[in-house]
Amino acid sequence: QVQLQESGPGLVKPSQTLSLTCTVSGGSITTTGYAWSWIRQPPGKGLEWVGRVTDDGNSYCAPSLKSRTSISRDTSKNQFSLQLRSVTPEDTAVYYCARETWLSYDYWGQGTQVTVSP
Repeated sequence: QVQLQESGPGLVKPSQTLSLTCTVSGGSITTTGYAWSWIRQPPGKGLEWVGRVTDDGNSYCAPSLKSRTSISRDTSKNQFSLQLRSVTPEDTAVYYCARETWLSYDYWGQGTQVTVSP
């Protein structure tokens, strides 16, 4: 059973950097055929894909966030991370990490609330 767990601060000040880590257990982030994604849901809105890191370490980000976003991984810890720079209150959301197959997202973390506020 694959499990994902998000961690990071729940409150970030405007203009600072939001940093989250997803720790994966029960499966390796280097296993061929899977990617590892960050997805967020702002209050009252739908899910928004933020970005992913692939099984071979390549990262991709949503075009609207690309200039502010970095996604990386630490294979020794079986973790992948999100950094979102220069945050504004519009970045307030529940942030999820998830395992992505070519069909869908099959495993999700429980989500972590991140609020951007002075």
